[in-house]
Amino acid sequence: MAEPLISIVVPVYCEEQNVPLLVAEMADKLSNLDYELILVDDGSDDGTVAAAKKARAEDGRVVLVQLRRNFGQTAAMSAGFDRARGKYIVYMDGDLQTDPADIPRLLERLLADDLDMVNGWRKDRQDASLSRNFPSKIANALIRSSTNVRMHDYGCPMKLMRADVAKNLRIYGEQHRFLPALASMYGAKIGEEVVSHRARQFGESKYGIGRTVRVLVDLLLVLFFQRFTDRPLQLFGPAGLISLAAGMFIDIWLTMDKIIFGADLASRPMLHLGSLLIVTGILLFGIGLMLEMQARTYYEATGRKHYSVRSEEE
Repeated sequence: MAEPLISIVVPVYCEEQNVPLLVAEMADKLSNLDYELILVDDGSDDGTVAAAKKARAEDGRVVLVQLRRNFGQTAAMSAGFDRARGKYIVYMDGDLQTDPADIPRLLERLLADDLDMVNGWRKDRQDASLSRNFPSKIANALIRSSTNVRMHDYGCPMKLMRADVAKNLRIYGEQHRFLPALASMYGAKIGEEVVSHRARQFGESKYGIGRTVRVLVDLLLVLFFQRFTDRPLQLFGPAGLISLAAGMFIDIWLTMDKIIFGADLASRPMLHLGSLLIVTGILLFGIGLMLEMQARTYYEATGRKHYSVRSEEE
């Protein structure tokens, strides 16, 4: 089969009522666009798979990928990216809250500004203000200030990327929210475009305040990858040296106090603190060295580069 221009990746989980409407809306609004629609079922326990198979029988552009169990949205997204054959890859949710009609506009923006990713911005968001909008605003502010990637809506379920960018992103846990930051680490040029957002008609949202904690944990991981993934010694080394220097200063000071003034050190907590800081410093520096060697071994053994080439001209 000829490769389509765009692969649209849609993870679905218990979206039995939304799947037929989604496929029909794609066919209606993207009739002039060469695309494939990849539905990734993330272990649904309702009629989602049956609905997707029926849509597949009626529309040859539909591709169904079934995961063996519920692995989570990030894993489903990654599975769709791996299966995609298009030159450009769109990620969007299957809850009908995003409008497929925005896809041509995102593609036009990407080509006009020579970008690698266009991230959607739900400027007029149609969600419950407390359970979804409030946690999202907190998460967006934290990600924006921490990663220095200036976006209004990191978690927008509408993104368009060049295929080489999407396929080279390594995403785990709840990291689908951090796609712009991860793409920036890869060296991608990123833009933002306002997209439509609609209220959910069928099914229940899988998001809520409880996910905020997991987002914070993954944010710490992304920050580590962004700044220290190929130079971990720069994180653990300074911390280890500071701890070692502080411990040695404390112990030397106590030793001089014992020699000159005959101070009793047996009951001095500072003695234990100094020794603990010395051991901690040695451990931190040693961890940094071990991670540094592992990073070098990883790049050399896998042949992966710590840089990415956008284009070459001769």
